Parts: sequence; C-alpha cells; structure tokens
Amino acid sequence: MSGAPIVYVVDDDAAVRDALKLLLTTEGHRVETYASPLAFLESAAPTATGCIVTDVRMPEMNGIELLLKVKQKGLPLPVVVISGHADVPLAVQAMKEGAMDLLEKPFDDETLLASVRSALAYNSGRQAQNVEAQEIARRLTTLTGRENEVLAALLKGQPNKIIAHELGISIRTVEVHRANVMAKMQAGSLPELVRMSLTASQRGQGQPEQRTTEPPQQM
Repeated sequence: MSGAPIVYVVDDDAAVRDALKLLLTTEGHRVETYASPLAFLESAAPTATGCIVTDVRMPEMNGIELLLKVKQKGLPLPVVVISGHADVPLAVQAMKEGAMDLLEKPFDDETLLASVRSALAYNSGRQAQNVEAQEIARRLTTLTGRENEVLAALLKGQPNKIIAHELGISIRTVEVHRANVMAKMQAGSLPELVRMSLTASQRGQGQPEQRTTEPPQQM
C-alpha cells in the first residue's frame, strides 16, 4: 500500500478538504490534504505519484499558480481544478496551462471520482511510458559506435547495400551489425526498432546518431 498513488487535495476551506478526503478514502484512495498550495509545495517529493485536486481561488497562491509551480518543479502529477461560477476565466486559463480536468461547482460525487480515476490512470500510463523509454535508452548505450552507425542508417530506411557502401564495409558485415542491433535492442522487427527509437527520442532519452569516431574498415 505504501507505493500506492496519492490524491493531494489542496483547498483553503477546511470543510471542503474534509468532505473530499472522506469521499476519496471511502472509494479506497490514499489522500493527503493541504490548506494552501505553499504547504503542498513545501512537502511534495520529486518522486510523488498520484494527482492533485485543487481549488482555483485561494489566498497567497491560486490554483493556476500552483499548476505552474508543479510544472516548473517537474512533479509528475496531473492536476484536477475545481472552479466556482465566478472563476470561469481562471478555469479557462487552467486548462490552457495543462490542467487534466476542470470541475465546476457544484458537482456530484461521481463526477469528481471519475475525474480522479482518469487522472490516476493517465499518470500510471505516463509513468509506464517513462520506464519503457529509460529501458530503451539503456539498451542504446550498449551499442558500439559501428552499430550506432548502422542503426542510424536503418532508421533512414537505407538498404544493406547502401549502408555497406557509405560505411566502407561489406554487406555481410552490415548484416552482422544489424543482427547485433536487433538483439541488443530486443526488437523483433524493423518497425519495432523504429518505434523504440522514436520513443527514446520523444522522451528525451537520446537519439541514435551516426558516429564518425571509428574510421571505415573493410571486414
């Protein structure tokens, strides 16, 4: 249970905090409540998992500013924003800044629960994608310089004959390096290898580049 995601409720109204905590814990969620965005930010760990449910209009720091701070700190927490009727402009701004969902008061219990479930599911999927990207990046580091060159050429769609000509090696050697790349990357097909490369690139885990540190060799 210790590793379960947490729903962080941020609201300056104690009655609202207590009501949301009761509702969410009844549904089996772990919940932590905070009377202000500053209190949450002071205690939030970089490895925090779960989601945030926050009111828009609060003293000291509003929900929009909290959302921006969460993004700046790189906290992997989707934010669900609660808005009053008079907070429409702020609510629209929250969505533009990346809020996961917007709930307008008054809302029923199931609406909130559905929003929290969606936020937690989204975060879980995003974490799984990050883990996959990190594993792909690790596999990329096992490639030799020549294997990286072959991989870069494969990603350009070049056939073995062209790769051999450009690298100054035999077609048979290209085939060997290609097989090594597929094995090290644990790719069952070329399309899967392309997907892996794109995943690593999109997640900022690095991108195969053609290296020139090794002189062409005839093998």
